[in-house]
Amino acid sequence: EHLLMNARTCLIIAALFGFSAVALGAFAAHGLKDSGFLEKKYADIPAKVIAGLTVPASYKYYLDFQTAVEYQMSHAVALAFTAVLLGRQRTRLLNVAAFGFVGGIVLFSGSLYVLVLAGPKFLGVPWGAVTPIGGLLFLVGWLSLALGAPRNLGS
Repeated sequence: EHLLMNARTCLIIAALFGFSAVALGAFAAHGLKDSGFLEKKYADIPAKVIAGLTVPASYKYYLDFQTAVEYQMSHAVALAFTAVLLGRQRTRLLNVAAFGFVGGIVLFSGSLYVLVLAGPKFLGVPWGAVTPIGGLLFLVGWLSLALGAPRNLGS
């Protein structure tokens, strides 16, 4: 039972993830977009095809970073909502939802940040293979939230 997350802790974590998503989004828009960092880092990587368009690898990785920020922010909001529900009723399924969202942010968004900034094989880890595990945790979070929604929310 000591691993259960209380509403206050859940909300603080959600707020910190929201804060860092804004900061990382600003970094992407102002630091990555026009700095030349991605162009230099991925200069030797072949062009990628996205929706039928051939684009430089640097652009594909820039989009990956933006995806990480979007998923982090949307799941920070989901985590905050889960915190509110936990304040009403602490249940195992709501805790699973909270941990699913936290783990999903760390593994999905985190792996994309590392992949883009440090490279696909940083420290010998295939970061692209970590990302789907985070996506699976997001799915666990959403399903647990649906199944664990308090019955006393009204109709």
